[in-house]
Amino acid sequence: MTPVCPFVKASRPDDGSSRKPGECPEKHAAEHEGGGEAKKESVGASATVSPKCPFGYDSQTFKLGPHSCMICQALLFDCSKCVPCSHVYCKVCISRFKDCPLCGADIERIEVDTDLQSVVDRFVDGHARIKRSHVDMDKEGKVGENKKVIYEDVSLERGAFLVQQAMRAFRAQNVESARSRLSLCAEDIRGQIEIAGNTSELCSQLGAVLGMLGDCCRSMGDAGSAVTYFEESVEFLSKLPAADLEIMHTLSVSLNKIGDLKYYDGDLEAARSYYIRSLNVRHDAIKHHPSVSSQTLDVAVSLAKVADVDRTIGKEDAAMDRFREAIKLLESLTLKPEEAGLEQRRLSVLEFLNNQLAEKQSG
Repeated sequence: MTPVCPFVKASRPDDGSSRKPGECPEKHAAEHEGGGEAKKESVGASATVSPKCPFGYDSQTFKLGPHSCMICQALLFDCSKCVPCSHVYCKVCISRFKDCPLCGADIERIEVDTDLQSVVDRFVDGHARIKRSHVDMDKEGKVGENKKVIYEDVSLERGAFLVQQAMRAFRAQNVESARSRLSLCAEDIRGQIEIAGNTSELCSQLGAVLGMLGDCCRSMGDAGSAVTYFEESVEFLSKLPAADLEIMHTLSVSLNKIGDLKYYDGDLEAARSYYIRSLNVRHDAIKHHPSVSSQTLDVAVSLAKVADVDRTIGKEDAAMDRFREAIKLLESLTLKPEEAGLEQRRLSVLEFLNNQLAEKQSG
């Protein structure tokens, strides 16, 4: 699952605030206050109040709320209560323990907590949809004629919130929870697409979320559903401009993942077809971004995947040519000091490719 949140650039269409995500509210207020007295009078001395979600889910800083599981650190899913201590966790999370992780008490049995789960579900459904009324107030908090206090949205944008919770759950191997949150997110985006059409932003978001759903299904061993999600992800991402590097990377990864699933299922020709499509996407990406080292690495990986299938189906000469082409790319790749993190990946792929040629020569 990709760690990149597809909603990082998204903004709420009815959000009147110009403050950027993560920007200090005090700085934002100072910018408005620095406009001079004339400007204040012209806008009615409006002020912006940034309220806090009472459960701590209103920012992207890490914080556990009362509806969070202390094990996976995501929102509770399939709430289960330990007996006799009554501490509550996700069912999947607590099933791995014999003692309560919080208090250490022996777990005699685990009971479903439907009441708490209902509260969590209502919270998820309403989160990021709450808007405070706009009222005119004076400095003492009383209604006034010239003082307009605007209460911003009290929480994260809903899509970002759901993806955030899904990624936490997925990292903790609570895949059912991750899949549930991502499904809600995909449903929301589809609803927006019905209203706004296939905009680049919405297609990008839905493509990324569908890819994450494919990862969830693959982790659960449901290859059929994984392929369906990855193919739908490819469908939406293919509608977007090829010049967008992040989108093209996500598209090529989805194609490779379909190829991998076909490969393990024994459908080598289908696997090769998807690997070739991914390779073509990555070649196009290099044309638009020739100086991006990670793109060269991606092309080398795709060449290796196609070569591996070629060798398996008896196209030995074609396979060796692709292995050599990939080796040439990596050996000629010069990384910048700030790209030192890519060196280990480059060496790892290069070692694999050289081993493939060595096997051929020894055989």
